[in-house]
Amino acid sequence: MKILLLLLAAAAAWGVWTYNRLIALRNQVQSAWKQIDVQLKRRHDLIPNLVNTVKGSMDFERSTLEAVISARNKAVSATGVQATAKAEGELTQALGRLFALTENYPDLKSNQNVLQLQEELTSTENKIGFARQLYNDTATEYNTRQMQFPTNLVAGLAKASPADLWEIQDTAERAVPTVDLSLPKPPAA
Repeated sequence: MKILLLLLAAAAAWGVWTYNRLIALRNQVQSAWKQIDVQLKRRHDLIPNLVNTVKGSMDFERSTLEAVISARNKAVSATGVQATAKAEGELTQALGRLFALTENYPDLKSNQNVLQLQEELTSTENKIGFARQLYNDTATEYNTRQMQFPTNLVAGLAKASPADLWEIQDTAERAVPTVDLSLPKPPAA
């Protein structure tokens, strides 16, 4: 009888520990998502400053500036992991086009405000990358725990459901960039 009681107590203790572990992992996933959200807000806040700084110098590039603002607005209003990943991918592409165009304007390339904003955006992009990696690592651990036996027996009690991973949505982002380091051929004499 004592052995049976000990086994029941051990099973109950394991169930409580497993339940609490799943809850802790779910909270870590939510916290990791909030870290991404903080960095995305910083990115979203920097973009209008950058657009306003370059607007006067790039009057005839209005469509690019409008595309950046439109993509930013979509990204700000996106909800959920998949929709946010898609909107942020579009914003990244729009910013890439803007940065490429600023290279054509010598006064912008040397403008300290533009350089500082570009540096802040680059730093923020790096922080977003680290935050996404942490989120995906945490979400993967949470998802794996839910599926493993015997934890999956307790997952329903903990109302555990798989967390979405942050994935690249746009095939253009998956494309490998072409780098040509060859020297130009001298003109024929």
